[in-house]
Amino acid sequence: MKIEESNIVETNDYRVIIYPASRPFETKEAKAITEKLFDFLATWAAHGKPLSSSFKIEKNQFIIVCVDEEKEMASGCSIDALGKIMREIDEEYQLGLFDRMKASFIENGEVKTLKLIDFKTKIRNGELSKDIEVFDFSKNTYLDFLSHFVLPFEKSWASSIK
Repeated sequence: MKIEESNIVETNDYRVIIYPASRPFETKEAKAITEKLFDFLATWAAHGKPLSSSFKIEKNQFIIVCVDEEKEMASGCSIDALGKIMREIDEEYQLGLFDRMKASFIENGEVKTLKLIDFKTKIRNGELSKDIEVFDFSKNTYLDFLSHFVLPFEKSWASSIK
């Protein structure tokens, strides 16, 4: 049976953790990050039980980590371990993965990132078109990520900027 003919709907709503970089990855960085995360997730566990997890690099700038908590819940210690490897990656490549005071958006087909204060100023001053699409890093489930990670300006959190 072809998948597009299937009536099966994805019901596993995996936990998602989004790490937004302040800039696009260079090719060698993306390769090294992929290798490190692949190795880490292969042994990632909570209380000795393996976590069913995966990751992807989205738009060459955002690291998306998913864990199936229906199989095993990610514990505080396992989340700390993920944070540790992500901090190592962040420090090695100076990516700003933990800087939450930034905004990323798509303008003319290109991903751009600004400090949040600069983004707000440009919106207020009309320097940024409201035809942009805005990323929302607060998504914490896979289904929410799939449907709401990138939204048109008027449907995004940024539309409340006055």
